[in-house]
Amino acid sequence: MRTTEQKENGFTMVELLIVMTLTTILLTLAVPSFRDESLGSQLRACANELVAAAALARSEAIKRNTTVTMCASSDGATCAGAWEQGWLVALGATPLQRGSAAPTGFKIVESSGLTQLSFQAIGAGATAATFTVCRQTPSVGAQERIVSLDATGRASVQTTTRAACP
Repeated sequence: MRTTEQKENGFTMVELLIVMTLTTILLTLAVPSFRDESLGSQLRACANELVAAAALARSEAIKRNTTVTMCASSDGATCAGAWEQGWLVALGATPLQRGSAAPTGFKIVESSGLTQLSFQAIGAGATAATFTVCRQTPSVGAQERIVSLDATGRASVQTTTRAACP
């Protein structure tokens, strides 16, 4: 009588442990890199929102032929607070746009301590301002953005790699 051998399919315990070990090593290497990229994306978004708010304030001042204010706002209704708590673009007491607070762990600091900017009806005459948007605990790479508003109200963004957040 003939016996047939049946081969069992599957993984041995040793093979499974090797695969799990390799997966753990790869994830250990990939996760910090992904986290840094995600934080860098949040940093860019935060700086770009500030630039967009300044552009809106300037264009609304020109369009409405009156002074429009952009200010730090902690509650989204009044000009009071710090820039990282949010901001407000307003025409007098009427809010035109509310900026959200910076993500947790991020700072927005205006270099001279300004908490309010005014955009005149001609688009110029705004107070020059320089904002630093950064992570409170930077690691390596592009860790901050400098948002500059010149006296004409135009905004620009510059990337720096300082190791400390003001």
